[in-house]
Formats: sequence, C-alpha cells, structure tokens
Amino acid sequence: MHNTTNTQDTTQAILQDKIIAIIGLGYVGLPLAIEFGKRYPTIGFDTNPLRIQELSNHTDSNHQTPSDAFAKAHLLHFSNDPASLGQANIYIIAVPTPIDTYKTPDISALLAASKMVGEVLKQGDIIIYESTTYPTCTENDCLPILQKYSKLRYNQDFFIGYSPERINPGDRKNTLTNIIKITAGSTQEAAKTINALYASIIPAGTYLAPSIKVAEAAKAIENAQRDLNIAFMNELALIFERLQIDTHEVIKAASTKWNFLHFTPGLVGGHCIGVDPYYLTHIATSLGYHPKVIAAGRYINDFMPDFIAQKMIKLLAKKHISALGAKILILGVTFKENCPDIRNSKVAQVQRALMDFGCEVYVYDPIASKEAVLKEYGFELLDPHSLQNPNQWEETQKYNALLLAVGHASFKTLKPAELLTQNSVIYDLKGFFDCKVDARL
Repeated sequence: MHNTTNTQDTTQAILQDKIIAIIGLGYVGLPLAIEFGKRYPTIGFDTNPLRIQELSNHTDSNHQTPSDAFAKAHLLHFSNDPASLGQANIYIIAVPTPIDTYKTPDISALLAASKMVGEVLKQGDIIIYESTTYPTCTENDCLPILQKYSKLRYNQDFFIGYSPERINPGDRKNTLTNIIKITAGSTQEAAKTINALYASIIPAGTYLAPSIKVAEAAKAIENAQRDLNIAFMNELALIFERLQIDTHEVIKAASTKWNFLHFTPGLVGGHCIGVDPYYLTHIATSLGYHPKVIAAGRYINDFMPDFIAQKMIKLLAKKHISALGAKILILGVTFKENCPDIRNSKVAQVQRALMDFGCEVYVYDPIASKEAVLKEYGFELLDPHSLQNPNQWEETQKYNALLLAVGHASFKTLKPAELLTQNSVIYDLKGFFDCKVDARL
C-alpha cells in the first residue's frame, strides 16, 4: 500500500525525543544521515576515521553530496567512536554487502555492525537494516547477533525493521527523497513507527510491506531483473557479432515499438546489479533449489570481459597490428558513467585479459581514485592530465587501439583520432563516440 498520509504531527508524536544513528556512511548512509539530520538529532557513524574527518569538513570524496548540503543538516554530527552509539534509540545499518572471490555473499560487515549495535541496545530501541541481502538474512542471521550481545528480548525489549536502499550512484534525478521507500517492521507497531520515520523525510512516499522477508526479497529481485535484462542484450551482442550486425542499430530499430524495453549490452559491475543476484541464488541453493535463469544471466554477464578482450585482439589482427606490445588505451574504470565508484569493476578484468595477450594496457579515468584502483586492482591509472594536447604528440607516443569502456561526460572532449596511430582500432562499447569506429558492443 502506498502511504500518502504522513502527517507531521503524528510522526513527531511517535518519534519524540528519539536520536537516530546511521551506521555506514557510504553512498547509502550519507544521504540518509543528511536528510535525518535536518529533522532529528542524528549520529553519522563510520569505522573509517578518515571518512569521518572529511565529512566533518563537509567534503564527500564520493562526489555525491555537495558541501552546502551538510550545513542544512544542523542536527547531524559524525563519529567513529562506537561508544557514541549508546545515545541513539533508532539504528539504521547501511554497510556494504559484497561477494567474496567464490561469489558467495559476504555479510561480515553486516554481522559486525549488528554486534556493535547489540552491545549498546536499550529498552525500546529499533534497529533498521538497509543493506541489500538475501531474504531471511535480517531475521535469521542479524537478529541472533543482536540478541546475543544485548541480552534483551526480541519484540518485547527491542524491535527490528528492513528498508532496502534504492540509491543509484551518480544519478542526480532519482535521489533518496524522490524514490518511494519500502519499509517493514517486526511487529505492527514497529512497522508503523519505521514507516512514519521514513515518510517524514521522503516526499515521494513510502510502501509498507507486510513482512521483513517481503521487503528483502523485493530488493533482491529489483537488481536480479535488471541483471537478466542486460544479460539478454549481452547474449544478443554475442549472436549479432557472429552475424556481423551492429547490436546498437538493432536496439535502435526495435525501440520504435511502444513496449520494447530499452536495455543495452555492456559490462555489469558495481555493488548492486553484479552482486545481488548471487545473494538470491545463495539462499535458493541453501533451500535445495538451484536457480537456472538467474544463474544463466550471471554466467553471460561474467563472460563479457573475456569476450571484449578477445574481440579487441581480433580487431587488431584485422588491421595487421600485433597484439604483442600493442599499446591499448582504455577509457574508464569505474563501474558506471560519471561516478567515481570502482567496486566490482569489470574493466579491471578486461585490462588483465588484454595484458595476458601481451598488450601494453593503459587505463585513463579522471574521476576515479588512483590510490583506490592501485590498492584494489593492482595497476596505476594514467595521470588525469596525461591526454592533454595529443595533437602535439609524436607518432610513437600514440596508441594502437582505444577501448571506450565507460561513457564519462568528460570524454566527449576527447578526439580519438588525435590519440591513435594512423593504423589503429577504436572499440566503442557504449556507442559513445560520433566518429567512425571499428566495433561497438
């Protein structure tokens, strides 16, 4: 049901004298802390002292929250001291839930946050989970940790809830306050309180789900559905490549039908679409069912980095350019355009695959952190100013091939012809450039 009756008087009565703690101040937690900090005393907590320092100075290294937004959250303060959490009555946990190298859910941060909160829980407190996870995780995995460390009685002394995040990094239109928020609680009264809490900061409204498991599952299928749609387009790209048909032209033609879903092929990385389907397959497998459609979509999307690398080698061969020692420039390393987030970047897999073929691979991304890329993926990005004045380069300084992997707006100022040798390859995964290219995905 879509709740549009979020009267301020009722909300204030329910939430009177409450202090809110947001645990985890990344892409999800920081916008929450800012919005709640405009209305309620709010503690923004993160274990990273450097993150706390930059946020206290009204700076967000993720480039998602402008400096002037902090001043509006006059009731918000930041801390990395776990003892400060004891002041709160409502805890919102928004920590990362990635997968490990075996593509198994890693909920260690979720359990650690639950332990931290459990140690300071008091009578009447509410804990709300926002981190994406598999259905049943909140009640079967997190709740026992809260009970163990608090020694309090569930649904008598404390209550839990779930409200899945719907943050889209880099999206300036579909922000926290503009997206309907799903809410759920462990009792009817807790659910009403949680729903009223979010309704007070989200003009778009809320949707009160009938149970925590339903809310968890809703989030899981949102991303699995998108993953499957992209996988379908990637499979079409694999087919059309053999037929020597431009996939983007096919999609353009098909999009003239009113009910055609306009998805495009590409690399599927990031912390959501490339991760969450594994959470769904994990819980299904643990119950004795082995998902086939979801797993097939993941297989196709995980295969794409190798396909792209192999395609590049074929394109070089057609131009009689030896792969061994070929200088290849990759544009973009983040998981999506105009966003500095490098988590689960599939571009790094393309880079490694091309290196295995003997290519010299250079990656340029002016909005990604050089330090973070080196630490996470083991290679150095080109200097942000390295592509300046290419029209003055000698032929030996130029690249044999260009791979457009991420369509950052800043790349529009680049002129591929100036970056490349006379005999060269342009492989445009996104259909980004207006110039003549050798291949698109």
